[in-house]
Amino acid sequence: MNIFNGFKTTNLNPFHKYLLSASFILLTLLSSCKDQKQEQAPAEATPVEKEVAAVNDSNTKVPVYKFDEFEPLLNQDDGNIYVVNFWATWCKPCIKELPYFETIREKYADQNVKVLLVSIDFPKLLEKQVIPFIEKNELKSPVVLLDDTGANEWIPKVDESWSGAIPATVIYKGDQRKFFEQSFTLEELEKELNTFL
Repeated sequence: MNIFNGFKTTNLNPFHKYLLSASFILLTLLSSCKDQKQEQAPAEATPVEKEVAAVNDSNTKVPVYKFDEFEPLLNQDDGNIYVVNFWATWCKPCIKELPYFETIREKYADQNVKVLLVSIDFPKLLEKQVIPFIEKNELKSPVVLLDDTGANEWIPKVDESWSGAIPATVIYKGDQRKFFEQSFTLEELEKELNTFL
């Protein structure tokens, strides 16, 4: 097969023909490699898929989300009851109540109760502070870190009554939803959860 078909090559010496031929083959190979890479690129995981992957990973991983990526986790309608707690490692009332969320995660797992712990720590503290805190306290509930500086925009999207103070908790199932800007005892948390069961 003549790759120069349709081109005038009579004035080229053999070395120039060789260079032209090699360049053409190289360009053909590079473009086919690029096409293969584009075809093999996996689709980016949705926030819910990332969260599930993090829960199922044996190593401690904490997905970091902007609010728009995180928001679907506040609006799942799959028959489960979701308990979403906003906390931080520097918040003493938050730390005090975290074991209660762990208790309900374990105690009510067979009743389709899912707990999600949303850290609002600074992202730069993720490796040095948040992950060591999770490991030290043996938290089993999934944890995500919310990295969005536009708090004035996303706080009312969680609940219009939220001042932004933590701890704060959303409990929801489908369209049924309650918001709490307070810390809980285990008894108080179970009492509110039971209104959804």
